Amino acid sequence: MQLFFPRQKPKANAKDAIVRLRDTLQMLEKRESHLQTKIDTELKNARSNAATNKRAALMALKRKKQYENQIEKISGARITIEAQVMAIENANVNLETLKAMEKGAEAMKAIHGSMDINKVDDTMDNIREQIDMADEISNAISAPMIGFDIDDDELNAELEELEQEVLDSQLLGADAPPVTAPNVPTSEPAYKKRVTVTEQDEDDELAELRATMAL
Repeated sequence: MQLFFPRQKPKANAKDAIVRLRDTLQMLEKRESHLQTKIDTELKNARSNAATNKRAALMALKRKKQYENQIEKISGARITIEAQVMAIENANVNLETLKAMEKGAEAMKAIHGSMDINKVDDTMDNIREQIDMADEISNAISAPMIGFDIDDDELNAELEELEQEVLDSQLLGADAPPVTAPNVPTSEPAYKKRVTVTEQDEDDELAELRATMAL
């Protein structure tokens, strides 16, 4: 059956691809570091043989140049892979964002599926009616239970009469002359003092006379 229906390749996974590319970057970095060590070695050999063995020095410089060319290619590959990793990461972020938005849209659709604009309007009208009814009930309950109607005009007329009576009494009190009460003496009258002194003198004289007669 596989001859007629070849096995399909598994779909690429963003996470696996990123891991694979990062592993490749690490390998290239190690390769570049190894080549740089060889470049330093060949440069050292060229310097040591420059005066004594020109052929050996030239071969060392040639190998050094080859290693440098390989490093340039590796650097270019690293730049390409790093850009690819960044592009995959951005694409994966966009994909996850799109999936989240699709889930949100489905949730909103499911919520609104059980709602109807006419039903919403009817519900709001019922709420307003119930609020108005509650206000009417509250006003009816809070109204005072008097039992008879009071005529405001009659009350105002009675109030004006009372105000006029108060004004008339104030005017009458202002026209009447002030009445001053007589001062009440706070000390004993002078004639009473004289009588008291005279009676005391007479008693003294009588007592003195009796004393003389007794002798």
